[in-house]
Amino acid sequence: QVQLAESGGGLVQPGGSLRLSCAASGSIFSINVMGWYRQAPGKERELVAGITSGGTAYVADSAKGRFTISRDNAKNTVYLQMNSLKPEDTAVYYCYGDRASRRFWGQGTQVTVSS
Repeated sequence: QVQLAESGGGLVQPGGSLRLSCAASGSIFSINVMGWYRQAPGKERELVAGITSGGTAYVADSAKGRFTISRDNAKNTVYLQMNSLKPEDTAVYYCYGDRASRRFWGQGTQVTVSS
């Protein structure tokens, strides 16, 4: 089993920044892709960003130019730096990790962008 623990969510004003962290523990051998989804009230969960163990990153169009994903393999941690936040970024952000054919999820962290 793999456990994923997110941190860094909170309330921020429009235009502000937050950095989310997700630390993996447990059977972390061969976790390939790690990243973030988000789910806003009444909407489907959507992929925000992902990064492979080799550092190849993907960022959704809605986040390009504002969000940056990075990974510290030594710490088994993935980060999501979110800048220029907008009210429409408000959602629960879920960390995920893929190992072989299994996907593991964190419990989610709330991000609220509001004045």
